[in-house]
Amino acid sequence: MKIKVLIADDNSFIREGMKIILTTFDEFEVVGTVGDGAEAVEFCLNNEVDVALLDVRMPNMNGVEATRLLTEQTKVKPLIITTFDDDEFILDAVKFGARGYLLKNNDPERIRDAIKSVHNNHHVLQDVVLDKIKSNLLSATGSTSNPAAPAQEPAPAPAVAPSLTGGHSNIDRSLFTERELDVMAQIAKGLSNKEISKKLFISEGTIANYITSILNKTGLEHRTQIAIYYLTGETRMSDG
Repeated sequence: MKIKVLIADDNSFIREGMKIILTTFDEFEVVGTVGDGAEAVEFCLNNEVDVALLDVRMPNMNGVEATRLLTEQTKVKPLIITTFDDDEFILDAVKFGARGYLLKNNDPERIRDAIKSVHNNHHVLQDVVLDKIKSNLLSATGSTSNPAAPAQEPAPAPAVAPSLTGGHSNIDRSLFTERELDVMAQIAKGLSNKEISKKLFISEGTIANYITSILNKTGLEHRTQIAIYYLTGETRMSDG
């Protein structure tokens, strides 16, 4: 069965171009295109949609507010497709339930893979976007540290990609078991439960239990926030 996709972008050139690209892949059916967030919400309330591709800056209702309403009122999975200029919206989009945050300049295959991952209940957050989140959180808390600088203490071997190291030392490690820290490290690398299971040699059910425990201990809501928390030591995005 094809994945039903809605495209929401106020730029008709980008909107129609994205539609043409996605229709070249057999696994997708573009069920609609709209020009703003309000239209996206209305469409999803009245039509069957699996994944909604949402631009951030749109008239009437932006993609972040549309994400919040779609998460609250539907089972549609929001995937933000945006530009660097929109990085100030990243935290709110993640907080409100965006399943992914992808840049528009990605090649079609990367966008296809992101849509499929989101549809399969995974979260997609590019390294470059995650760096933006980390930088914004450090700035918001008044930190003077350079998020791109090497970590001051050795990172655990299974931690994160080199470009993303440095933040997890801020975590209160006493809150977590060693296994929970291992799981958090793999989540921060973007691995799915199945991939973590293979890497750590524990069942997917046990992974899910660890994730539930981590969410309860931190007050976070989903795995993307766990990744951000692991990399920055911050839980501010979970505040109401």
